[in-house]
Amino acid sequence: MVEASRRDIVLLVDDSPDALGFLTEALEASGFSVLIATSGHAALSIVNRISPDLILLDAVMPGMDGFETCRALKADPVVAQVPVIFMTGLTETEHVVNALESGGVDYLTKPINIDELRARIRVHLSNARSAQSARVALDAAGRHLLAVRGDGQVHWTTPQASRLIESATGTADGINEVAAATAAWLAHRRASGGTTSEGTFPFASASGIALQLSFLGTIGTDEYLFRITSANRQSEDELLRQRFGLTHRESEVLLWIAKGKANRDIGEILGLSSRTVNKHLEQIYSKLGVENRASAAVRAAQVLHEG
Repeated sequence: MVEASRRDIVLLVDDSPDALGFLTEALEASGFSVLIATSGHAALSIVNRISPDLILLDAVMPGMDGFETCRALKADPVVAQVPVIFMTGLTETEHVVNALESGGVDYLTKPINIDELRARIRVHLSNARSAQSARVALDAAGRHLLAVRGDGQVHWTTPQASRLIESATGTADGINEVAAATAAWLAHRRASGGTTSEGTFPFASASGIALQLSFLGTIGTDEYLFRITSANRQSEDELLRQRFGLTHRESEVLLWIAKGKANRDIGEILGLSSRTVNKHLEQIYSKLGVENRASAAVRAAQVLHEG
């Protein structure tokens, strides 16, 4: 039996029952799965449970309008990369600008032309997949990257960067703390008239694990790219490598063992499979002359304390 290909999910947000009915029928006939929200708050509730591939958003709705809804969506790192196409009867330049500034990638004026809608959806889905593929490739290469806007909102992050930040800060909200620190650094850089393309600054977490953020440059309109490393880990890695004759990866694994991390956590932080972590552990035990992770952790802690 051939498995059916996955249907792209479109979240349709509109307070008009007629528009919802018309667009849902047209989109489903075009091969999309459609989720429906009749308000901005309902849309936010849905994306907390299901991540759509694209969002069609009515600009004018009672209560939370489309512009406010879009800003709220873009503030959520989980769905920040989902393209948002506005649907609006407002054609004045200020409304179009507002739609784009709030995070929309495109807009269509009502009444909606279905052929045009299909074409634009396919273009933006393709662009989103290309961007996601680039982030996955960067992550697979071990790049801990964070892209933020000037106001500190997270634009996107590679999964490894998210895991490193969460591990260092001890909280899933740590990414927002780090992003706020980048915004403060960018603001200070602008105020001081800085013109250099690169710069590095530390971020001290409550857990005592310091991160180092390196500014790599501007990669889009109000989009700034940073590389994240563990500042503590750099010097500690070197101590462990020199003392025990470890490879770079072995010293990283040993360091996280000394910090009490389980194999699964180490694998997630370093982007390794459980089998690869176990193979590194075998080499570490041999080089340290120990038989288990507890003894290895003690030996590593002694060296780090001396250092």
